[in-house]
Amino acid sequence: MPRIHGGQVAARQLARAGIDTIFGVVAGPMIEVFAGGQSEGLRVVGCRHEVNGGFMASAWGWQKQRPGVFVAGSGPAVTNCITPLYVATESAMPLVVLGGSAFSSTTGLGAFQELDQVAATTPVCKWTGRVDSTERIGEWIHLALGKAMSGRPGGVYLDFPGEVVAGQVDDGNAVLRDAPEISRPAADPDAIDRVAQLLQQAERPLLLVGKGAAWADAGPAIQRIVDLGIPYVCAPMARGTLPDDHPHFANAARSQALSGADVIVMFGGRFNWIFGLGRRFDPSAQIVQIDVEEEELTSGAPVSLGIVADARVAAEQLGAAMAGGSLHSAATGWLTSLREKVQANEEKARESLTDEGSPINPYRVVGEVRDVLPRDAIVTAEGETIMGICRAMLPSFVGRSRMNAGTTGSMGIGAPAVVGAALACPDRVSVGVLGDYAFGSAAMVVETAARVGAKPVFVVVNNEGIAGHMIQDFMMPPGSPRIASLLPARYDKLAEMVDGHAEHVEKASDIRPALERALAADRLAVVHVRVDPKSRRLGGTNYLQ
Repeated sequence: MPRIHGGQVAARQLARAGIDTIFGVVAGPMIEVFAGGQSEGLRVVGCRHEVNGGFMASAWGWQKQRPGVFVAGSGPAVTNCITPLYVATESAMPLVVLGGSAFSSTTGLGAFQELDQVAATTPVCKWTGRVDSTERIGEWIHLALGKAMSGRPGGVYLDFPGEVVAGQVDDGNAVLRDAPEISRPAADPDAIDRVAQLLQQAERPLLLVGKGAAWADAGPAIQRIVDLGIPYVCAPMARGTLPDDHPHFANAARSQALSGADVIVMFGGRFNWIFGLGRRFDPSAQIVQIDVEEEELTSGAPVSLGIVADARVAAEQLGAAMAGGSLHSAATGWLTSLREKVQANEEKARESLTDEGSPINPYRVVGEVRDVLPRDAIVTAEGETIMGICRAMLPSFVGRSRMNAGTTGSMGIGAPAVVGAALACPDRVSVGVLGDYAFGSAAMVVETAARVGAKPVFVVVNNEGIAGHMIQDFMMPPGSPRIASLLPARYDKLAEMVDGHAEHVEKASDIRPALERALAADRLAVVHVRVDPKSRRLGGTNYLQ
C-alpha cells in the first residue's frame, strides 16, 4: 500500500471540508503541508509575511463563509500570527492557523525556534489544539475547522510537531472526517411574540444590524421587518446586509436614532465600543438582543430580553409574527424625523463630494469611487481619515461586501483583506480605499496578488501620514521631524513593479477617468491620489461607525 506524508493527510482533510485555497509563508517544519496542498489540487497562496497572510485568509473566509486557513512555520512565524488570530476572534471571522513546532524529541533542550505555541496563542483564540500523531491529522483538522465556525466564528490555532508533519502513514490508514450538517438554532416562540408586541406598540422602534446578521445572511428576513416601517442602523461590517439605499436606513442619523429609540432590537451584534458600550440609549428604552452566543447577552447595555438564536432564523420568525399587524409608530413621525436628519447630514458633505479645488479634497475621491463602483463591489476601507469618510459617504448594497479595521481597529488589515476578497470572489470587483499609511503598512501584498493572479484595485488616498498633517502639526513639538507625517511617496510605482496597472492623480477632474481605467484593466491596479494633507473629516459626518 502506498504511503503518504502528514502534509498530504492535512490537504486531503481540508479538501474534504470544502477548503480549496490555503495561505501561508513557506517554512519548516510545514513544507510538507504546502507540497501536500499542491499535490492534492488546492490553490496555495504563498505570502510574504504571516500578519498579511493571516488577514488575507480571514477575508477569504469571511467571503466564502468557511474557515480561512493559514499555514505557518515555527517560533516567530506563529507569534506573527497572534495579531490575525486576535483580530479574527474579536471580529468574528473564521481563521484556522496550522503552525509547525519543534520536534518533540528535542523540546526542552533549546531546539530551533522552540516555543510553547499553544500557550502563546491561547489568549487570542476560540480554541487551540496539538496534533499527537500523523494518523490523526485529519481528525484534528476536522475539529479545528468546526471550532472556528461554531457559534460566533473566530480564530483557532492547531500545533503540528515536526515529526507529525514529516511522518508517513499507509494511504488507507489516515483518519478523515466529513463535516456534519448543522441546523441553525431557532428562537423561543414566546420570546418572539413578546418582541413582535414591543415593536408594534413602540413609539420609536429601531433595529440594529450586527456583523452576525451579515454572516447569517439575515438581510432579506430583516428587510421584511424593516419594510413594515421600522428604521435600522448597521454596524460597520454589516453594511450591505440590507442595501444602504433602503429608505429606512438611518446610519446618517445614527446618534439621533440610538438616543431616541424607545424599543431597540439588536440582530447579531455586540454592545461594545461600536455601539457606545450600550450607554448611548434612552435610559427608559427596552432593549432586545438576539445572538447565537448566550454570553453576549450580558454586557454594559441594559438588555431586558436576550434571545439565543441564529439571526436569520430569528428574523424569519419575527417577520412571520408581525405579518398583518400594524405599527403604533406609523402615527408618531419617528421615521419621518430620522429621514429628515439623514437628508440634513448628507447635505452637509454634498459640496465636498464635488469639490474641484486643489489640492484634492479626500471627500471628492470617495464621491468618485461611490459613483463608479458596481453595486456588488466588495469595499475595504482603512486609514484614520479615509475610513471615517468612507463610513459616512460610501454605501454598500450586498451582504458581507464591506470590510474595515474591525472590532479591534487593527491597522494593516486593509490591503491584505482586499487581496483575500479578490481571491474569494474573482467575479466581483474588490477595491480598497486606503490611506497612504494604511496601504504602506502592507504594500508588498501587491506582489503576492500579482503572482497568484488576483486583480484587486487599490485606491491610495495620500494625505502624507496618519490623519494627514493634523497630528504632526498640532500634537508634536514645533519643528519636529516627520513622525506622524510621511513622505509624499509615489505608491502607484508598486503596481508598475509587478506589471500591474498604475495611475497617479493630482487633479480632481482626473479621478474618475483613472478609476474607470483601473477597473477596466483586468489586472491588479493602484490608483494613487494626492490629496490635501491638511484636510480632515467634516464635523457632523463621523456618524457611520
